[in-house]
Amino acid sequence: MKHANFDASQLELTDKVVTIKRVSKTVKGGRTQRFTALVVVGDSNGHVGVGLGKSTEIPDAIRKGKEDATKNIVSVALDENASISHDYIGKYGSSSVLLKKSPEGTGIIAGGPARVVCELAGIKNIRTKSLGSNNKQNVVLATLEGLSQLKVPEEYAASRGIDAASFKD
Repeated sequence: MKHANFDASQLELTDKVVTIKRVSKTVKGGRTQRFTALVVVGDSNGHVGVGLGKSTEIPDAIRKGKEDATKNIVSVALDENASISHDYIGKYGSSSVLLKKSPEGTGIIAGGPARVVCELAGIKNIRTKSLGSNNKQNVVLATLEGLSQLKVPEEYAASRGIDAASFKD
């Protein structure tokens, strides 16, 4: 996953908590309870990040998750319809998320974890399908991986040394 090469402090980020889980560790004296929070941050303008925070208190876990997410922001290539430029399958662990380009007026057709990532990335028209494992954390990370791998036609044209206009239908 490519990480942010820009200053996250200049973006107006909003955050959403995807899931909070109580986890326990068994030690000599019994079980210690902790909380993990999966947090997604984004500016609704092509930048989104995901972070995981762990703490004994829920607010601390959310704060740590938010800090982690701002460190892992990626930029998303959007087209003129506020959709993605082409279809792609993002993979993370055993989760795969199919991301499909959609015309204006489609809206965000996505399951819970993938929907949060798409909304905070600023995507307005997309269809997604979660394939494989439906573990929330892996679905979110697979969606982020897919979005970070997207390229606009100009990038493909430049890599092949041809004019981008030849890609247009």
